[in-house]
Amino acid sequence: MTAIAVTIAGSDSSGGAGIQADLKTFSALGVYGASVITALTAQNTRGVTAIHEAPADFVRAEIDAVFSDLAVGAVKIGMLASPELIRTVAAGLRDYRQSRIVLDPVMVATSGDSLLKAEAVATLRDELFPLASLITPNLPEAGKLLGRTVDDTPEDMLAAARELLSLGPTAVLVKGGHGTGADSADLFLDGEGAHWLRAPRHATRNTHGTGCTLSSAIAAGLAKGLDLAAAVTDAKAYVTAAIVAADRLEIGHGHGPVHHFHAWW
Repeated sequence: MTAIAVTIAGSDSSGGAGIQADLKTFSALGVYGASVITALTAQNTRGVTAIHEAPADFVRAEIDAVFSDLAVGAVKIGMLASPELIRTVAAGLRDYRQSRIVLDPVMVATSGDSLLKAEAVATLRDELFPLASLITPNLPEAGKLLGRTVDDTPEDMLAAARELLSLGPTAVLVKGGHGTGADSADLFLDGEGAHWLRAPRHATRNTHGTGCTLSSAIAAGLAKGLDLAAAVTDAKAYVTAAIVAADRLEIGHGHGPVHHFHAWW
């Protein structure tokens, strides 16, 4: 059977993040990708200039169209800007009994632009965390979810992961890409314990879409039948290689995208 993954996220008009990054990642990893678009963004490598949120009833119609027809193996969730959209997506996933869900709590773009309304944070925690197989916050996002600063020390990352796990997801991946050490260290925590995933930190400004790419790579692994720990490990290797190869691309004048097709081009 063909492995199928669905991304529920916003569109990035410059092609480096959001729905576009997710579909590129699915394709690069041998998974058929479908999408539910929750927002249109006018953005490029330098920033976001406008956001047009999709109506909740239309997002529900997209969900019904996709999940009633396709044998979906995994779901990646990205940008959900409002409480109404979050509740709509949560209801749809419950109705279609989805159990392999990777939630990337997208709050701030690489450029620094806000992508999530402040009042939506509590709804995200309450509605989607209990449905998620995995949540993948970076350090600033973990801080916003917990209402405090999360440092890149092993102790604070572990404390944050434990707090987030107590909110309902099956597992947590706290990403250390915003840290300053020689390694980019991510912490995976589930009910069995903690595991660090490390890779040498690569100096590049072309990091647009790294979070989207990592979470969609994990969803691709789940759609292909990998267990969660193996999917996370493989995804870390894929996104690390995509970052290392990013400077082979010449895209835009700001934070360029990672190289999703580094193994092919």
